[in-house]
Formats: sequence, structure tokens, C-alpha cells
Amino acid sequence: MSKLKQNPAPADHVELRDVEVQGAAGPLPARLYLAGEPAAKRDTLVVYFHGGGFVGGSIAEADDFLSRLVGMDASQVALSAGYTLASVKPFPAAVEDAHAVLLWARKNKGKLAWNGKRLIVAGIEAGANLAAVVSLMARDRGGPALAGQVLIMPMLDPGLSTCSMREMPVCKDKAAVADQVAAVCAAGYRGYLPNAADRSHPYASPLQSSRLKNLPPALILSAEDDPLRDEAEQYGAKLIQCGITTTVKRLPPPPLEQPGARNDCCGKALVEIADFIRSAA
Repeated sequence: MSKLKQNPAPADHVELRDVEVQGAAGPLPARLYLAGEPAAKRDTLVVYFHGGGFVGGSIAEADDFLSRLVGMDASQVALSAGYTLASVKPFPAAVEDAHAVLLWARKNKGKLAWNGKRLIVAGIEAGANLAAVVSLMARDRGGPALAGQVLIMPMLDPGLSTCSMREMPVCKDKAAVADQVAAVCAAGYRGYLPNAADRSHPYASPLQSSRLKNLPPALILSAEDDPLRDEAEQYGAKLIQCGITTTVKRLPPPPLEQPGARNDCCGKALVEIADFIRSAA
């Protein structure tokens, strides 16, 4: 088992390699993150899905986070995978892409400097929804086998019905930003799920699923003052009730008033995520 580095490899020692992966309906952009010996085969592949409320975002958003993650442990390789945005095609295009990417990765592990031992899915916000859903799909469709799922501030409730989504923080500035986040989530779901009937589908709203057994271990991270924290913690509680090994943690509040700060939550969570991935070994 590799030893976790307290000081990750610097960014200039991490290789970023653009690749093309196969989605459900055609090729998709992706980016590979490697530290250590380029020719080595890593034990763990982390497939990461970006945020953006289903209607925006890009693979490049994960550059800093995934570079730091693989820099902490060169026995893992990370892949930031694109997916069809709702502005191009709504549900279920994105989740079908997510599952297709996992199948492609399993078949093409040699291109990813991966030996095929462990596959972990991860994502933030909308991407965390895809990571949760593709865990359900992999179970339902007989693979590929997953060693874990990492859900960072996941969007799991299209109804936007939780208390944290409805109640704004006391601080005026934080309340304004939280209100903006809620509005972005609402707009994203309108684009992603134009058919109201789809909002109860477990592949759109895993929080509403009644079938959560036999899923991979989960790490679920929420944040103080984040409107998504209640649905994250409710989903974690449901997984635990179904016997899934699950760690749920609420992080200190990210500086939401700063550009890109929601992804900064990933920086604060790096050690938690690295420890979880290492425990999968």
C-alpha cells in the first residue's frame, strides 16, 4: 500500500494529458492527471465529473484539485471526464455518458496508465449527482465494479425541498450568495429535467431512490452554509441505513463570495478524499 504524502507533488511534477473518451453517443473530452513515473501502471483510477449545474462547467475546472490529489499519492491516476450538457440534450444523456465513460475506461486501461485494480467515481455538485447515479447504474447493469464513490456537495434533490436549500444564512452576504446558488440549482434542474416526471426517477434524483443496497462505499462531503448540505447528509443517512459503508462530513464554510470558491471546498477536503481512496485499497 502506498504512503500518503503530507506535501503533494508540485503542479509542475504532475502531467496533464488531454484524451478522448467514449460517451453514450460519441466521443467526449477528458483530461488525465499523472504524478510519478509516467510509464508506471497505477492501482487506482479516479473518474471525476465536473460541476456546473448540468448546464455548464468543463473538465478544466478540476485541474488544481486533481493535480493535488494525484500529487499526494502517485499510485492513483485521475480522469476528469466530460459529459453532454443539458443545453445540448437533457436527462438521461449525461448519466448515460457517465456510465459509458466507466465502461470505456475499463476497456482502455492501458491508455490511462491504470492496471485495472480499483475504480472510483467522484464529482462535485451536478458531477456528484452523476457519480452517485453511475454507482446505481453500475450495480443495476452488472458493472463496471466500483471501489468507492466520492460525492462533494452533491445535487441530489430536484425538488429543492430541504431546509438548507430554503433557509438562507443569517449573514447578509452569505445569504445573497446562497440564494444565488439555489437559483443556479433551480435553473440547472429546469434545463436538465424539462419533463417533470423525470424528477422522481432514481437516475435523476438518487435521494428519492428506494433501492440503495449493494452500492460501493461512499464519502459524502457537505459544507456549512451551503444550501446543498442537507440533501448530502440525508443521502448519507439513507446509505448507512442500507448497510453501505459511508462517511459523511460537514466541512467549514468555503468563502462563497469569492469566484471559484465552491471548488475550493475540494482543496479543504483533499486529505479526507485521499484517505478514503487509500482505504479502498
